[in-house]
Amino acid sequence: MTAAQVPQSITEFGVARGDITSPVGIYHRMWGAATHSRAAGVHRPLTATVAFFRAAGGADQQLLIALDHCVMGRREVDLMKGAVAAKTDIAADKTTLVCSHTHAAGLMLHDRSELPGGELIPPYLKEVGETVGELARAAIEGAQECSFVYGTGHCSLAAQRDFWDEQRGEYVCGFNPGGDCDDTVMVARATNAAGDVVATFVNYACHPTTLAWDNELISPDYPGAMREVVEAAIPAPCLFLQGASGDVGPRDGFVGDLEVADRNGRVLGHAAVSALLHLPPPRSEFAYRGAVVSGATIGVWEWEELDESAQQELRVWDVKRDSLLLDYRDELPTLDEVQDDLQRQTAAQAAAEAAGDEQASRDAHAMIERATRLQGRLRVLPPGSGFPLQYTCWRMGDAVWLIIQGEPYNLLQRELRDRFAGRPLIIGTIAENWGASYLPPSDRYGLPLYQESIAIVAPGSLERLIEHLSDEVQSLFASTP
Repeated sequence: MTAAQVPQSITEFGVARGDITSPVGIYHRMWGAATHSRAAGVHRPLTATVAFFRAAGGADQQLLIALDHCVMGRREVDLMKGAVAAKTDIAADKTTLVCSHTHAAGLMLHDRSELPGGELIPPYLKEVGETVGELARAAIEGAQECSFVYGTGHCSLAAQRDFWDEQRGEYVCGFNPGGDCDDTVMVARATNAAGDVVATFVNYACHPTTLAWDNELISPDYPGAMREVVEAAIPAPCLFLQGASGDVGPRDGFVGDLEVADRNGRVLGHAAVSALLHLPPPRSEFAYRGAVVSGATIGVWEWEELDESAQQELRVWDVKRDSLLLDYRDELPTLDEVQDDLQRQTAAQAAAEAAGDEQASRDAHAMIERATRLQGRLRVLPPGSGFPLQYTCWRMGDAVWLIIQGEPYNLLQRELRDRFAGRPLIIGTIAENWGASYLPPSDRYGLPLYQESIAIVAPGSLERLIEHLSDEVQSLFASTP
């Protein structure tokens, strides 16, 4: 080999960012163990970033809306997409919404409107929709042909979090020193024809759960400080995409200390900057130039521009927007059963408060929160035998971008990246509405495990999804060696 190539894409691209920080006093009790209801202040601003992609010289296009929020429901996603449709000509099926999954922004769902601070949620979401619509229009109007270059780094921030508590006899959601997870940091840099960096992307799998029940401030969690580090080194918007992190979170997490969240962000930010700064010039390859006799005989390599046929390959664009029907699990409770559980837990909380048992009251509230979320999901589940899990799988040149609904376990990205080693896979999750919630592997079913207990789909669903997406990626490169 006398030339080494780095994976790249050439596409039309535009990006715009806006502030969507929610008002102080809004409902903020994301955690069942929390004792506060309203946000007391702001740690770092929340952002919305809209990225617009269009096939170079073609008609197909894709809009990606990235919000600093935990999850969105179907009603909230429809609101955002409706606002985009009102400002642009982008069809709803070519618009995908993803969340960074920060657990410190509150749960911005309309069904929380009756709770303390919840009255601020509907007007806030309407304002976010307006902002997203304007950002989409700005991203489209600013679109220009850009070259994407992809790279890989590594970061030790994330850790596997299914930990067996011997004393309790159950799995808890916390650092598991014996577990494995993917430490890959996928990065991409978009550069325009003038050589200016237009945007960077950081794709990493790690729950933003640094800040937990003791935190009363609105925060993007670690992605906020991560973006700050990246943008200080490369002055362009940095868009974060949450990877397959169903069983992965920060080793140092579940705290109220803001500095821990910022430190976690800086750890990831510096790992991303290292990978980004190592990227070569766009539209180039590393070519061998021959030998120079010195103290040793030196082999000289230089970056040189790709020829036109190679650049044309980088403009290849192919996209699959579809869903995979995953069977519902047999033991899904009915709404009546969940309502009975809610009543029992509500009575238990009242009894604990009357007895002055603060811990029992807090535990009962946590179970009420868990049942309330389950009730909300059951009410909007699509009818039929299964859940149609949505995904977008699109090829741009050498790379594939996979945007997936729900919270698949980390196994998904480990397996896909093993199968397509050398092929950059940008894997974003928490897309569209929360939907099927967690997708654990088959061997996690039947365990006393939180993620399994709230999973909607049957055992084997994650494995089916992995096989299906593997086939989809393979088909995108069927004619490419």
